Parts: sequence; C-alpha cells; structure tokens
Amino acid sequence: MRSVTSHVISKESPKNIIKEYPRSGLCHLPTPLEAMPNLSRKLGGVNLFIKRDDQTGLAFGGNKSRKLDFIMADVLEQKADSVVTWGGMQSNWCRQTAAAARKLGLKPVLILFKRAKLPTECDGNLLLDSILGAEIKTIELEEGKSFMEIHAVEEILKTVVEEERRAGNNPYIAPIGGSFQEGSMRKPLGAICYVDAISELVKQAEAEDVRIDYLVHATGSGSTQAGLIVGAKLFYPQVKIVGISVCEDLKTITRFVNTIVHRTFEEFGLNTDLDEADICIFEEYLGGGYGILNHETAQALRLVAETEGILLDPVYTGKAMVGLVDLIGKGYFKKGANIVFLHSGGTPALFPYREGIMNYLNDGNRHQ
Repeated sequence: MRSVTSHVISKESPKNIIKEYPRSGLCHLPTPLEAMPNLSRKLGGVNLFIKRDDQTGLAFGGNKSRKLDFIMADVLEQKADSVVTWGGMQSNWCRQTAAAARKLGLKPVLILFKRAKLPTECDGNLLLDSILGAEIKTIELEEGKSFMEIHAVEEILKTVVEEERRAGNNPYIAPIGGSFQEGSMRKPLGAICYVDAISELVKQAEAEDVRIDYLVHATGSGSTQAGLIVGAKLFYPQVKIVGISVCEDLKTITRFVNTIVHRTFEEFGLNTDLDEADICIFEEYLGGGYGILNHETAQALRLVAETEGILLDPVYTGKAMVGLVDLIGKGYFKKGANIVFLHSGGTPALFPYREGIMNYLNDGNRHQ
C-alpha cells in the first residue's frame, strides 16, 4: 500500500486545487451541521449529528445539487444547450438535473427507466420533472438489467442524442448520478464536490469544537462516497467514512467507489493508493433491492421524524438510517463516538411510497 505523499496532505494544497474548478453557483452552501440530541439519547452510547445536504436549495435539494454545481459549469463551458441524462422513474438525480438545466436556461431531456415493483405514477420526482418541463422518455427495463453504467443504455442514449442534434441542439450527456467519467463529463466532478464538502464539514466541526469519528451515508452510484473518502484522506484523516449500500451488491458498489477514488486522485495529480479498510460499505440493509420499501425503513423514517422532526426518504436515507441504527445496536461504533449522518435528500419520494409506508407503520402499531 502506498500512502499520500507528505506534501499532498497539507490542508492548503488540495483546497487550492478544488478552487481551480469552475462552479455554477446553484447550491446554498454551506449546508447546516446539526446535533441530534433526542435520537442520540434514544439510541444511546453515541453522539449523533446530521449534515443537511437536503437543504442545498435546488428543487427540494439533495446531494446531487452539489454535483451539479460543478457539472453544470462544465455544461456551460462546452457550450451545450440541452442536457441528456437517465435514471429511474423516481430519480432524484434527474429531478435536480432538470431543475439545474432550467435555472441556467437549458433544455433537460430525461430517459427514465420503469422497473418492476417500483412506483411509476406521476407523483414525487416524476411530478416535479413534469412541472419543470423536462422532455421525458420512458423505457421499460428488463428484469435483472441495470442502467447504472453508460454501456447499459448506449442504444437509447445514442438515439436521443441524435434527435437532439437533428433539432439543432448541442447536447451534453450527463452520466447517471454525476458519478462516472462517461458521456460528456471528462472529469470526476461528482466526487470532487464531496472532497470540497469534507473541507466544509471540517470548518463546521472546528467551529463547534467537535471531533468527528464517523460519517455514515447512503451509497448508490459511488461518487459521493468516493469524494468523501478522498476528502477525508486530504483534510480529516481521523474520520471513517461508512457507506450503506442502497443500490448494488458489495462487490459492484466497491468497484464503483474504488474506480472513482483513484480517478479523483489522478485528476488532482496526487499519488495515492488506499487500504482496503478505507472503502467501508455495508450491503446488509438493501432489503429487497433498490427502491424496495420494507418495514425497517418505514420505522426508521418514523424514528427520525418523531425524535428530531427531520424527514428522511424511503429509498436512500431511510435505508442508510436502518444501517446506522443497527450498527449502533451491535456496538460497531466506539462508545461516545461522534457520528455525522449525511442527509442526501430525496424527500419527494415519500409521496409515491405513501401507501407502503403507511401500511408498514400501521402494521407496526398493531403489533406494539
């Protein structure tokens, strides 16, 4: 294992590197860092905080807005006038991309994949996509297929891009989640923004005189976790980044994160290699799979709402909270640890999942 060279770990050098990347000014930053005293007392043994990236300000906010702050600057630099991307029917990424495009006077084109057992009605993010006036193309996804990487959607993407060009537009292909260096995005911008987020978090922790021991978050397409890991290496090596997979099996999501981590260090011109322990991901809380609601997630939504008045979502942060609560109960975290939970947004998904959430909550009430 190689470590980051000593001149790299100086705090100022990486901060200056990040400043070189243009931004579009779409985000409300810094997002708040709040204590969760009631939930901490309820669970016992640790001190919980929440980083409110649900308050980034762009069409209900979320972690994707941090990514789009950098990515949309790249869109403008490439002189694109439309943005083509893809995701699920209730994609947070697509909703925030559509909002970012509209904010900057660009046309959003969304390819949305229908998946069995997941909500498809015009509600939640899909409703917001429609209100934003996005051009929406819906595709039935074959059972067992994934659309996480660009090769899986090449044919439909090629068709849509050709349509845009025939219409006289210059489309920018934004990879799903802003994660992979694919399409028109040639730099790992979706990770770089979370390197910057760690720098932001360090300032907040220092201002509150809090030493952060762990940061727990939902991990999906991998760039948020990759950026957090790189940021921790550069700015705050004492914090352990813990990902709760909500999308992929452990092998797949680890591959995603590892690839993006290394590309981010390469982009910065930094020489590093990671220890296996630096990429910490739990796959045990996937439940029935991506977007499949379960009893534990519904109860986690209620737990945080009742103790802190904070709303999580049923796809990402709800499942990540299930993992956090279970890991606390199992003694994974050291006693008295300061743990930050990253609220990555996604609350519009509460509404298309309303029936399932209430069924699980009512069922839980009957068994109390």
